[in-house]
Formats: sequence, C-alpha cells, structure tokens
Amino acid sequence: MSAEPEAAPPATSATLNGLRDQRRGGRPVTCPPEAVRELIAASLSDPQTLGLPVASWTLDRLAAYLHETKGMALQRSRIGTILRVEGVRWRKQSTGFGQRPDPAFAEKRRPSSRATPPRPRLAS
Repeated sequence: MSAEPEAAPPATSATLNGLRDQRRGGRPVTCPPEAVRELIAASLSDPQTLGLPVASWTLDRLAAYLHETKGMALQRSRIGTILRVEGVRWRKQSTGFGQRPDPAFAEKRRPSSRATPPRPRLAS
C-alpha cells in the first residue's frame, strides 16, 4: 500500500463527449434574434417619435405596433417575457415612496375618528 494517490486515467473522446451539452427537450425557439432586437428597439423608443398618439408603451400597444409595422405577431405575454429576460424596463420606478404629492396634505387632513384607538407610546 502506497500513500501516493492513483493517477486519473487519461481523458478519452468518450468521456469528453459526456461533458458536452445534449439536446434538450421542449419546444424549439420560435422568436429569432432579429425579432428580439426589433422588439427591444421599439420598446426603448418614444412612441410619439414613431408617429403614435400615445405617450408611453404598454404590452398591448407594443404588440399592435410590431404587428402593424413589422409583421411580427407576438402575444403580450411573450413580449413581457422577452423584455424581462433581456432586462429591459421601460417603466420608471417611483422615487417618492410614502410622500404625498400635495404639499398641503397635512393641513387639509381631518383628524382620526374617535373609534380609532390611539397608538401606544413607547417608554423612553
């Protein structure tokens, strides 16, 4: 018995073939990369510069625009999936979370109902 570990057998073509990706099941890709590029370009553009009477895109508007101008018949759910996978977000995130748009909100606000119990005070 030796303390030396045994050397691994040399790699053969049979063992290397086992490491390659195998064909996967499921439906093949139906949306070619060119269509994805067109979709992303349209979603990042301003609809008014394209001659549309709307200020922002929705999935339904994108689907209708791509179908009418590019001949691409994509469902709104597929458009949403593609945009999510590609990391495209065209909606702006709200930056004023919890802030009221009306600066005089506190002055206009009525007092709470008497039925609403007061919040307990924490001991200092």
